[in-house]
Amino acid sequence: MAETVPVRCPACRREHRYTAPAYPCVCGAPVAPRLDRDGPATPVSHRVWQDDWVTVRCGSCGRHGEWPRPEVGCACGVVLRVAVVEGRGRTARAAAGDGSGTAAAQGPETDQDGTAADQDNQQGSPHRPDQPDRPRDAATVAAEARPARPPFPSVTIRTARDAVTATALYLRWLGYRGVRRADQRPPCGIGLAARGVVAQVDPAAHPATLRDVECLWLTAMTESTDCLYFSLAGYADDARARADSLGVPLFVLDLTGTPRPVNAPAETLAATGAGQRAP
Repeated sequence: MAETVPVRCPACRREHRYTAPAYPCVCGAPVAPRLDRDGPATPVSHRVWQDDWVTVRCGSCGRHGEWPRPEVGCACGVVLRVAVVEGRGRTARAAAGDGSGTAAAQGPETDQDGTAADQDNQQGSPHRPDQPDRPRDAATVAAEARPARPPFPSVTIRTARDAVTATALYLRWLGYRGVRRADQRPPCGIGLAARGVVAQVDPAAHPATLRDVECLWLTAMTESTDCLYFSLAGYADDARARADSLGVPLFVLDLTGTPRPVNAPAETLAATGAGQRAP
């Protein structure tokens, strides 16, 4: 069950009941930040990207991820930042502190002489000398080794900040690591960056233009990275044609928070993930 705590506004003294939202971990388990019942809520007077995110540990797989810091909007106009216990979180699959999810994710322990691997070989199918091992290409080996990704759980988009949150979660779902605010601000929208990629989130009510796509591509070229474009209102026809020629993946964010690929590079990326994208 989601955790609910009372939050009092220091400006008008109103009291609110706040329930922490849950976000999807890469393992598929919903993760919510652990709220600090004794910590006071602090008004947000100036936004800094690092302060808008909090480190939360998944109780199922043990991963540490960066998630949006809980906030409450008071009727008096003040935005309150809810106190959290960083580094810990709750999941619907494992209660915080029981350790069962982490142990399950680690799998069997192995010593230096490979005892666990020997046991696996003994339990597997016997090797037949009359049927020599067939060589497998690198693509087949990579496909078998890559774990299946869980479906992307959508995040409802109500504000521009929700669009950025949904995009950041989708980038992690694709396999990009170290998602953060981009160092270089784009001409329009909000820029995100991760290892090997820059992404632009356009929450405007009009379609993205040819100039928007070309500016993003030029930024990626100067930083020697890939680039992705996420738009709420879609793309102009010439912008889509230019993105196809440049190989820029285009996604449309619907109000349910699920990015939908609208060109071939985006469809390939959504199907294979970031680790399998061709250079």
